[in-house]
Amino acid sequence: MAEVLRRTIDEAKRLVSKDLVKRDQCMDKSTVKEALMMLSGAVTIVYPMGLPPHDPIKKELDNEEDLEGTQAAKEVIPMDEGTLWFSGKEMLRGKQLSDYVGRNEKTKIVAKLSRRGAGAPAREPVVSEDDQRAMMSYYYKKQEEWKKLEANDEDSYLDSAWAEPGQLKRQFHGLSDIKWGPR
Repeated sequence: MAEVLRRTIDEAKRLVSKDLVKRDQCMDKSTVKEALMMLSGAVTIVYPMGLPPHDPIKKELDNEEDLEGTQAAKEVIPMDEGTLWFSGKEMLRGKQLSDYVGRNEKTKIVAKLSRRGAGAPAREPVVSEDDQRAMMSYYYKKQEEWKKLEANDEDSYLDSAWAEPGQLKRQFHGLSDIKWGPR
C-alpha cells in the first residue's frame, strides 16, 4: 500500500516539477488537476473507507487546508495581490502584452510573479551555473599555466649558440668555424 502511494507521489511530482522549465514544457491547470486526481485515486485505493475529516491530506485534497502561520502561506499569492514583472518593469493589468514586448509573435519572455508593492524581483543570472563553472575552471587552468610559465623564466637559453646575436652574421660571411686562438 505504501508503495502505491510512493509511486503516485513520484509521478505527481514529475508532472509538476520545476524541471519542466529547463525542458521547455508548459504546465497548465489540467496537468495540476491530473496530478491531484492521481493522488486522490491513490488515497482512495489505500484508504477505501475514506480519510477522517480532520486529516491534513483530506483537507489538502478538498482544498480546505489552513496555511495561516506556515512557510507555505508566504508562497501563495492571492490573485488580487499578484503582479507580473518583465525586464524590470511592472506589467500593469489592462495593458496588452504587445505594449511591453512588441508585436513579434515568436518572442519568448521571462516574466516573474511577485506580490504587489514588493518591488522588482531579483534578476536572472546572465550565464547558467554550469556555464559559470566551466568558465571558472577554464580560467583557473589558464592562471595555473601562466604561473608555471612565470616560474620557468630561466635565462639558460642565453648560453646557447642560437641565442648569440652575431651568430647569424658570422654564418652568412662564412666566419663561423674560424678559431682565433693558438692551437
